Amino acid sequence: MDPEDAEELAAELHGKAMGVLDLLQIATGAGLTAYVVWAGILMPGFRSVPLKLQVLEAYKRGFRPAVGYELNPWLLRLSRYRAWKAGCSRKVFYCREDLWKVNLSDCKNVTVFLAPSVLLLLERKLLVELPEEARVVAGRFPLPSWTPTSMAGEGLNRAWAYDMKTVRQAQLDKPEGSPV
Repeated sequence: MDPEDAEELAAELHGKAMGVLDLLQIATGAGLTAYVVWAGILMPGFRSVPLKLQVLEAYKRGFRPAVGYELNPWLLRLSRYRAWKAGCSRKVFYCREDLWKVNLSDCKNVTVFLAPSVLLLLERKLLVELPEEARVVAGRFPLPSWTPTSMAGEGLNRAWAYDMKTVRQAQLDKPEGSPV
């Protein structure tokens, strides 16, 4: 489009009242744009969480109680929807809380799916708070200074399991001055 034509069109539209059809077209365009952003950028991140690591799957495999902590309201809603869809909405609980502020001392099974940059800090929190008989399962990224008790899966669906008793014993066996 020629710049002069664009100026003429803008001048013609200036002061013209918008009708219902105009508003519908704008809303449709905005909705389509939002969907493209969702499908292209956000949705792949939601799909990438391995099914075996979701709180819902933990509940189905007999782990009780099943509680998930999430700050992102979109992920929280998605998780609650999936629990409702699976018929587990009153049995699986998702809380909008900061994992770093939650006391995990009564947890026997912990599943984490976090970025590598925070895993070292998480190790310290789990060492302090979890009971001896607890098990930690990390998805996608292993805990940096712990040796896993077992591993399962491949590629993006890989998971590492850590038994706290073994982790604590390994910490005691490390020579002085070792990290964490």
